[in-house]
Amino acid sequence: MTAQIWVLGGTGRSGRTIAAQLARLGLTAVLVGRDANRLHTAAQQTGSETLPAPSLAAAAAEIRQQRPAVVINTVGPFTTTAPEIIDACRAAGSHYIDLANDVAALTATYQRHDAAIQAGHTLVTGAGFGVTATESVVVKLCEGRPAPLRVRVDMVPSIAMEEGTAGEALIGTLLGSLHGRRITDGRLAPARIFSDALRLTLPDGSQVTTASMPSGELLAAHRASGARQVLSATSEAPSSSLLRAMMPALSTLMRWERLRSFTTRHLARVRVKAKERPREHSWGHAVVTWTDGETREGWLRLGDAQEYTGAVAAEIARRLLAGEGRPGAYTPAALFGPTLAESCGATYLLPHRDRR
Repeated sequence: MTAQIWVLGGTGRSGRTIAAQLARLGLTAVLVGRDANRLHTAAQQTGSETLPAPSLAAAAAEIRQQRPAVVINTVGPFTTTAPEIIDACRAAGSHYIDLANDVAALTATYQRHDAAIQAGHTLVTGAGFGVTATESVVVKLCEGRPAPLRVRVDMVPSIAMEEGTAGEALIGTLLGSLHGRRITDGRLAPARIFSDALRLTLPDGSQVTTASMPSGELLAAHRASGARQVLSATSEAPSSSLLRAMMPALSTLMRWERLRSFTTRHLARVRVKAKERPREHSWGHAVVTWTDGETREGWLRLGDAQEYTGAVAAEIARRLLAGEGRPGAYTPAALFGPTLAESCGATYLLPHRDRR
């Protein structure tokens, strides 16, 4: 292999998007996956190399043997795949990036921080739209200020869907977010999911409703700010009152590992129809409040959330390949600061930077 950046799950949409973004940066990816024919098709579209691997274990063995500089993991559910690939990367001295966006997966990667420092390699989790967009706004708003009292982040994605299956990465993230959580008194605490509904007026004048959902943005915003109270919300929360009422029972059922794995596998095969983006822009939003009453609000504006995810992962890989990272486990803005979001094509809007 001549390329130094490997993309696991190279035939999926995320893998292909990342490979295309790497090509725009003048970098060549190695697409790793189970289906040699699909790999070949994807490689032709992105100018990539290919490496067939019949299983995750086989991919991990190849990492240990060939020692790529950077490995990007797009294969979900990340609570299952990340530990095995991270262990392989540590043995190989490879840097690691994934697109995880659930509390359990981010927590598992954070727990490997000390081991990564000892091994001298970098782990970046949450390298996608949601975590990067919201965390970056929090970091931007908190610059030059002490830890705030309270933070709320809202994720408002706009994605053009292509026809295909839902995929285990998406389903694993959604099911992993069914256990209601928020940060209370500086700690992760139970909370009712899809509560705290808020009608947001976006900077372009349109409106969306967001409600609480404990995805990876919750932990990233907490670690970025040090706030005692943190809530993460999304415009993707279901609007049906019946479905919201069913969530507590469904989240209890999803605590059973076998049932969750079974559900993930089967829902991942559900076919989705192609559709256009619901709005022109995707948005990351944060409101930060300090004990002295000061409140700062900010937005991050970008285009298609899926394309932005590819740009973020590719830019992080480029920086790690150039030696710009540092050993340990991080989310994107925690490692590279708020300018990372801008380098991937986003724009900050800070209409109400200081309020009391």
